[in-house]
Amino acid sequence: MIATPSLTVQARKEPRQARSTTTVEAIYEATIQVLLADGPSRLTTTRVAKRAGVSVGTLYQYFPNKQALFYAVNQRYLDMLADRVEAACRAQHGQNYADMARALVGTYITVKIERRDVTRVLYLAAVEVDVAELVEDMTQRIEAASNVMFASAGDAEFDNLATLNLTLLNVLFGTVRSFFDRQMSDLLEGAIGDQIVSMFCSALEAARSHPR
Repeated sequence: MIATPSLTVQARKEPRQARSTTTVEAIYEATIQVLLADGPSRLTTTRVAKRAGVSVGTLYQYFPNKQALFYAVNQRYLDMLADRVEAACRAQHGQNYADMARALVGTYITVKIERRDVTRVLYLAAVEVDVAELVEDMTQRIEAASNVMFASAGDAEFDNLATLNLTLLNVLFGTVRSFFDRQMSDLLEGAIGDQIVSMFCSALEAARSHPR
């Protein structure tokens, strides 16, 4: 499923030339910087345009309002997250399931903490505009990629893999979000990440098919 934004948050047009792409990139980064500096409630298109070094009129050529900016930066981030996890899952096809679990969990956490300030502020910005479809699209992409990956495991087959995989992903997503909400994301780089991998491996081991 590909998320389709409503008219109130949809970008006016996509950049087609190098100059336009550069302008949109500057607007994206400026939106992030204003969110980090001022928070979602104080973000305005005027502030973003000034930070990006473009006129408000130029910004409006691409984004009609600040809700469209919120939607666009969340869409960009979630697409990048799904791309990275999908690539990690493809690279693990045919490997053992423990390595698969480490790759899946490790990649997801790595993306989240690479720019943890951005991750945290986008969680906050998400309350300003409905991004449920974007989150669902990201979730379905990761679910599909990880399900295919675990199904290809060279050392095991699993009972009820789809249900197990969905449950494990909910644990991963919810745990990471909780640590960001509590401003404890630094713990994800160490023991907490290792514990999530251990939970994945324990659950996968318990679900292994055993020939009669």
